[in-house]
Amino acid sequence: MFKRITDRRKQEEEVRAGNRLPPGQSLTQKFPVLHYGTVPRANLATWDFRVFGLVEEEKVWNWEAFNQLPRTQITMDIHCVTRWSKFDTTWEGVSLKTLVAEGIVVPKPEARFVIQHCEQGYTTNTPLDMLLMDNVLLATHFDGQPLEPDHGYPLRVVIGSFADRSEDRTAYFWKGGKWLRALEFRATDQLGFWERNGYHNDADPWKEQRFSYRW
Repeated sequence: MFKRITDRRKQEEEVRAGNRLPPGQSLTQKFPVLHYGTVPRANLATWDFRVFGLVEEEKVWNWEAFNQLPRTQITMDIHCVTRWSKFDTTWEGVSLKTLVAEGIVVPKPEARFVIQHCEQGYTTNTPLDMLLMDNVLLATHFDGQPLEPDHGYPLRVVIGSFADRSEDRTAYFWKGGKWLRALEFRATDQLGFWERNGYHNDADPWKEQRFSYRW
């Protein structure tokens, strides 16, 4: 026990010295589970993923077709609004940036925001240009294994930050919706579940944008 605590503190000092630990955050070696509501059960035989709204052509993929899209693997640090950060996490999935670059998804010029639609009616919102960054992934795998149900199986959005902070723009982990089923492209923003319930709309961990008002 003492050795684990000592190792964690040493790692935390290292990432803080490397300017990788946002203010108010602590390093965790675990992967805490946090979400609203129950964990939905996925039926891959009927599952689909939809892209709609301000796009030149709506897209719908079943599970098999989705997994034929170009694949990406990235290693990032992730930061939760509940004040934990986990470092050097490896994810695999589909990059929206790649889908747009290859013309598989074509946003209309007036598209500025994306609403993530998840199971059980949950939503979260981000600017389109954020979802087109290298540190954002529509993830199916974590640490070489399919996502666990508690962590969003079969598909979730992950937004993180790179170790060298070459891409500074990021967001707290709730901005990546678990159990993702659709992306809606819009001209105007629309607050998601936590954003309507007091969480900050921008959610930048480096600015500690946790809440939109004081509790």
